[in-house]
Amino acid sequence: MTNMIQAARNQVAALTQTAYEQAAAAGVLPAGAQVKATVEIPKDTSHGDYASSFAMAGAKALHMAPRAIAQAIVDHLELEGSYFNQVEIAGPGFLNFTLGPKWYGEVLSAAEAEGYGSGTEGAGRKVMVEFVSANPTGPMHMGNARGGVLGDTLANVLARDGWKVWKEFYVNDAGNQINKFARSIYARYQQIVWKDDTLPFPEDGYQGEDIRELAQALYEECGGDFINEPEEDALFQMAQFGLERNIPKMKDDLKKYGIEYDQWYMESWLHDRGFVADTVGLLTEKGWTYEKDGALWLNTTGLLKKKYLAEGKTQEQVDKLDLKDDVLRRANGFYTYFAADIAYHRNKFAVRGFDLVVNIWGADHHGHVARLQAALDGLGLDGSHRLVIVLMQLVNLLQDGQPVRMSKRSGKAIALHDLLDEVSVDAARYFFNARAATTPVDFDLGLAVREDSENPVYYVQYAHARICTLVERLEAEGHPVPAAATVRGELLATAEEKNLVRTLARFPEEIHGAARDFDPSRINRYLTELAGEFHRFYSACRIKGEEAELLNARLKLADSVRAVLANGLGLLGVTAPRKM
Repeated sequence: MTNMIQAARNQVAALTQTAYEQAAAAGVLPAGAQVKATVEIPKDTSHGDYASSFAMAGAKALHMAPRAIAQAIVDHLELEGSYFNQVEIAGPGFLNFTLGPKWYGEVLSAAEAEGYGSGTEGAGRKVMVEFVSANPTGPMHMGNARGGVLGDTLANVLARDGWKVWKEFYVNDAGNQINKFARSIYARYQQIVWKDDTLPFPEDGYQGEDIRELAQALYEECGGDFINEPEEDALFQMAQFGLERNIPKMKDDLKKYGIEYDQWYMESWLHDRGFVADTVGLLTEKGWTYEKDGALWLNTTGLLKKKYLAEGKTQEQVDKLDLKDDVLRRANGFYTYFAADIAYHRNKFAVRGFDLVVNIWGADHHGHVARLQAALDGLGLDGSHRLVIVLMQLVNLLQDGQPVRMSKRSGKAIALHDLLDEVSVDAARYFFNARAATTPVDFDLGLAVREDSENPVYYVQYAHARICTLVERLEAEGHPVPAAATVRGELLATAEEKNLVRTLARFPEEIHGAARDFDPSRINRYLTELAGEFHRFYSACRIKGEEAELLNARLKLADSVRAVLANGLGLLGVTAPRKM
């Protein structure tokens, strides 16, 4: 079993149950009791490596004091051949198990196996991770940069936990934002054609320099051809011209950032194929819409009440909520963005057959989450359980501790391509994934380029490079990395060695936890901890020059750390350099 943490837990439960049955057969404990005990890992290893609550959990069923039960269990435990070499009774009756050499040796064997860390929780089910999905109306900014690495790393983690993963970018190439985009380009284009910067510009238009550049490129290509065209035709051409240039730039920026998608899905496809109208029609058929003031509304209030009551809220709690309905089709016949979003997610579930959908959204979209889930519930698609929204907090950009607010190029926010001119892709990906999505990130440009232990990505990469150098030197001296089966695990006896092996053993659990909690930052924290444990081990435990069997054991341990560091950095999309 590659998950040696779970293997040890399972063995504690099995050993304890067997000891109970032996004690019952001997007449020391009452037979036939069903005891539901927990097996935990104590924070303080002086309390053992694993603690079973069997004695306390069984006190009522066995009609005995927990410590008396614990003593009977200990008296009938058979540890020979197990992962454990000692059991003690502690406190009110905890059974504290201490790991022995067999477990430490098998961790090295598990870490040596191909695919170490992989899980089966997904069981081949289909999951879509949709992330970034920025409006194609301008350069991608810092929030997109964070969402990019969160989504990409989460996709990697879910794949390692047994899911069949699909990565998607939803392109909002229709609706109000694109109309505003077209009007902004058209206004700048008119200023260029007439050589008059005082010509009116939309109050809510996009002010960035990138809009001026698009207008200038259009003028250089087409001259003043669009000035005399009907405005509606001109705006269509402006939008197409801008999208045809912006979307490839977005793809290039994300590719440079190490992100490639299985599909870029266009919002316009939903409209062109009648899927938005069809979805709204289904909601109407199911009785969830009504007409008012010429518009078609979704009974979001009713859907949310049904959702919240099903989740356990009381009627009184629901009645106090400020719930509002949503327009699906305006009086002018145009469908809203919300209608398109419902249709898009219906397409994910009903047409493309995803079992689970995970979206990475900015925290400012929090009010949209329950409404979309409830709308999917109304379509019979169980959005409350099958649609997971990871809300992402803001990024604070710093330079040596001082805020950086403006981009010289766009005039608004730091663009992704500007950022990647300042720091490496490795640093950007590591820093943006360093905290859970629910926590704001302070991204310090000065720290990200430092080459010392204060820079977390450098700290982890340096540990990997340090081990590579060690392995190469020892191999040149006739000491290749041995197979785990030939290593004597009992020789790894110092506190530093045991701590390092225990940390190595956690890798599969960290991957599973990151997938389960939709929190890929767990991988960063784990790698930083593993690198720290290695540096402590390397300072305390000599390898070169030791007696052959101890050298081999420590060399194998170091190389196992190297493999897991490379494995974990790969999940983050960060390189694992052999030299630094």
